[in-house]
Amino acid sequence: MMQTLPIRLDLFAFLIFLGVAQGVFLGIFFLTGQRRKSLANRCFGLYLLSVSAIMLEIGLEYSNYMFQMLALVDYGELFNFALAPLFYFFVYAKLNSRLPRHWGWHLLPAAIWSVNAITWIVQPPEFKYNSYINAFHPELPFVHVEPYMHDDFTGLRDYINELTLLSCLIYTVLALLEVRKAFKRANLPLLGKAPVSMVMARNVSALVILFPVLIGVVKATYHEDMGDHFLAAYLTLTIYATSLLVMQRSSALQEKEIIVDESPSASVEPKKKYEKSALSEELEETLLLKLNRLMEAEKPYLESDLSLPKLAQRLNTTPHHLSQILNDRLAQSFFDLLASYRVREAQQLLQDPTTTHLKIEEIAERVGYNSPSAFHTAFKRLTNLTPAQYRAKVVEQKA
Repeated sequence: MMQTLPIRLDLFAFLIFLGVAQGVFLGIFFLTGQRRKSLANRCFGLYLLSVSAIMLEIGLEYSNYMFQMLALVDYGELFNFALAPLFYFFVYAKLNSRLPRHWGWHLLPAAIWSVNAITWIVQPPEFKYNSYINAFHPELPFVHVEPYMHDDFTGLRDYINELTLLSCLIYTVLALLEVRKAFKRANLPLLGKAPVSMVMARNVSALVILFPVLIGVVKATYHEDMGDHFLAAYLTLTIYATSLLVMQRSSALQEKEIIVDESPSASVEPKKKYEKSALSEELEETLLLKLNRLMEAEKPYLESDLSLPKLAQRLNTTPHHLSQILNDRLAQSFFDLLASYRVREAQQLLQDPTTTHLKIEEIAERVGYNSPSAFHTAFKRLTNLTPAQYRAKVVEQKA
């Protein structure tokens, strides 16, 4: 006879079910409306729904609701090998606006495992009862049952925890390497200011990085699946942290910021930040990547007569769109962008032994400034040092 236990609703159960609800909501959010046009959003939406499905099974098992829903026992294993690749796809697509080459091969283990899962999902209730109590309540007696079929044709189910850990570890590392590569390609500090797409990929990867470690600790500490509620609770925290990241980057939830054009010809009247964009998110991300590559490869900022229209023409876009993206995505004006690149170039010249003979005015001219005073002002604002003080500091450090 199959025994049951009373429902357990404690803090962990509450956190898990709360995470499931938020994960489903956020997954649907990314898969609907204009957001679904973004490849990265579709990957992330599917990832969140997969996470929620696994968390729901853990919540039902931990709370003992599973005694009343034996048909759902072990259904979460269908998603074990889809979870990590989907996350990697999200990060890759967010940074590159496409999936990795031969992406379908990454999902092959998930497809094989889904077929294998049929052998333990399509089983009598008594079989599922035994599976459940073996994982969560080993103190209860098993019941006799004749399975409909052999429950594991691959012979790998006994190693599911180790294989899941390996999958999560591999794809988390691949995601982190992709983030590092993107920041290096854009010549940006990993922990500094960057385009929104890069910040989102970096921050979400940072949230997920501890998950494989936690899997290893929990599985080494607890019998079978008895510690899975810790994993589900951590996933809840990552889902809500992701929700905060989404809210922070949503222009609909931000106050309209006032941006002042610093150009000499600008009006004294401030202008409001652009309220709507004619560009899709993917086009914006593509334009930002093109901008980073152009600035690094051709260094147009060294031209003293570079203007917003000229830079927009090189990027095959309009000055309006370029200015809007700089303001909304990088929180910079066109002149802030020029100053950051020019000052960085000046720092390299001030450090280079082959250019120590150059006067400060000559360096200012080399990096695109016609006015030495404008160069001094920009350099001091960005480094808190004058060019002469910066050069003296470099000499002192080398001495």
